[in-house]
Amino acid sequence: MFDYTTLKLLWWGLVCVLLIGFAVMDGFDLGVAMLLPFVGRNDEERRVAINAVGPTWEGNQVWLVLGAGAVFAAWPLVYAAGFSVFYLALILTLFALFLRPAGFDYRGKLPSTAWRSFWDWAIFISGLVPSIVFGVAIGNLFVGLPFRFDETLRVHYSAGLLAQLNGFSLACGVLAACMLCLHGACFLCLKTEGRVRDRARRYALAFGLLTAVLFLLGGVWVARLPGLQLVGELNTGVALSPLGKTVIRAPGAWLANYAVWSWMTAVPALAVVGALSAGAAAAFGLRLLPWLLSAIAQAGIIMTAALSLFPFVLPSLDDPVSSLTLWDACSSRQTLAAMLVITAILLPIVLAYTGWVYRVMRGPVSVESIRRDTHTSY
Repeated sequence: MFDYTTLKLLWWGLVCVLLIGFAVMDGFDLGVAMLLPFVGRNDEERRVAINAVGPTWEGNQVWLVLGAGAVFAAWPLVYAAGFSVFYLALILTLFALFLRPAGFDYRGKLPSTAWRSFWDWAIFISGLVPSIVFGVAIGNLFVGLPFRFDETLRVHYSAGLLAQLNGFSLACGVLAACMLCLHGACFLCLKTEGRVRDRARRYALAFGLLTAVLFLLGGVWVARLPGLQLVGELNTGVALSPLGKTVIRAPGAWLANYAVWSWMTAVPALAVVGALSAGAAAAFGLRLLPWLLSAIAQAGIIMTAALSLFPFVLPSLDDPVSSLTLWDACSSRQTLAAMLVITAILLPIVLAYTGWVYRVMRGPVSVESIRRDTHTSY
């Protein structure tokens, strides 16, 4: 149905869609977790925030599994090198994520204020740490990762976790946390009532402004970073052959795509407008619109990063030639074609089921509903 080059482009787009799906659908869970100690000033108000995401947070993590599975099957070299470079960071993320179900399930087991406060802050950590780690990972793609391939395609690494905590990647981690706090606050504006919603509206306005400002400052910083650029003829019909290309490092190369395709500038503009509009819509008391605008902002920020790096997927700091692109890191044509058919069948099912769940679970959560449904609420 599609030639090999087209399949590679399709899978680059599908992986971007899955990452955006994770940020939009599970991102507000992380945002609500980070905002929990601040939007709720007493136990009942914090239970309102928890129960706003309680019925759906487990299902939302399907997008993370889908994204990781797609990278594993479509880009095996990216999976092997990237997950190894970020091994300690990913372990830290997983342990932080463990705190979320534990916090939801155990905080109500005892009436002690200290006990519940401990789990509230554990839930806060379960949102903060993954948000920052995901942002740091994206930031390191622009700086370059400490790996290289030898002639037998064995991966060699030159640095560990501390080397990944550079200034730009940490700034990206802060941006990711602010972006997800905005998304979480907008979801609370949609899903809650009373004082929790009032505080969420103020946080949405603040984080919308902060997200837009940090994103613009990040763009200025990227312009000053040395980037990678492909030169010479490129063979897009090969599989798993990263060393067969010529790559140079040049100042401002990460912005070169915007000079070639001017329409791409609409994507970062959409991110800024979406973040500012989401905060403003929340401040005006709207319900669904702030969340939709926040989702647009997240999609714009992620796609800005993807388009800036294009066609690179995993740049190398140690050896630019070892950098992985969507052209030379892909699986075989047969694998990509079979996965495309499976995705075309299963992804609509996931979307339909997700829509049905949110329809069933629609309606705001309030202190009164928590008191009324005390045996079925967290």
